[in-house]
Amino acid sequence: MELSFMVKPEEAGASPSLYSLAHLTLIGCTPPELVYIAARAGYDAVSPRFIPMHVPGEFTQSPIDKAQVQATKTALSTTGLKVLDVELARITEDVDPRSFEPSLEIGGELGAKRMIMSAWTNTRDDRDFLIDVYSETCELAAPYGLTVDLEFPSFSRLRTLDEALDIVRASDQPNGGILVDTLYLHLSRVDLGELLHVPSELFHFLHISDCLPGIADTREGMIQLARDARLYPGEGWIDFTGIIERMPPVDYSIELPNQSRVAELGYEEHARRCLSHAKRTFGEARSQRRMPDSAILKYQEDNHGQRAH
Repeated sequence: MELSFMVKPEEAGASPSLYSLAHLTLIGCTPPELVYIAARAGYDAVSPRFIPMHVPGEFTQSPIDKAQVQATKTALSTTGLKVLDVELARITEDVDPRSFEPSLEIGGELGAKRMIMSAWTNTRDDRDFLIDVYSETCELAAPYGLTVDLEFPSFSRLRTLDEALDIVRASDQPNGGILVDTLYLHLSRVDLGELLHVPSELFHFLHISDCLPGIADTREGMIQLARDARLYPGEGWIDFTGIIERMPPVDYSIELPNQSRVAELGYEEHARRCLSHAKRTFGEARSQRRMPDSAILKYQEDNHGQRAH
């Protein structure tokens, strides 16, 4: 018999959502610097980049250098912050998934739970290749306790929620996942109702940023917006409440690069405003999805026990 009620996350014993500072927000910082800034700005976690993309302004030190890794561990121990996810594993034509393993290992050592992946091949007929690479990466990540969350940047090979979901479903990996970025939902014209078609267990966290109405009509325009001109939540028009209501309870990673804001405010104040705007804008928004059956059964059992006493 289908249950018609929903269980609030707190009633089902779910932990409060973590707020994490994504590395792209402060791409000039090394991972340990990111940790200290995030702690001072009030975050719960960080999302460091251990596989560089070599975008403009990106830090130049090797994040997997032994000294850098030790400095990151020291920063985490000193501040008490967690690592939510690590990034960014890219699928390219010549990629060898085994090249991701050093970063997966470090992520596991630091207690991360997620690895972000996206696809950057230049053809539209390589579905089988994407499935193979994604599947192998999931298999490599599993021993380290990491899910592999496939993202769909609007200027990448996988541009829509449906395209990313197709790869994850076809791969059928127990640690597969989908990463939704609120900006890419907008740029890819994804109807929020489509979020309800994705199984809850595939959603683990959400990338947060805002933007003004209108969609860039060129790939270059979208890249410039995504890498340099995102807005604080509440400054634009993205419906965060509508998104959160259609997803299960997840953690939040604020990915909000904006060079002019960093130049004006500095790293720490920019990070702090990202967080304060997010918390203020989300308000009391909560998931309206039904909890997984296991959570519902636990809720029923707990309440039955309470009534019995």
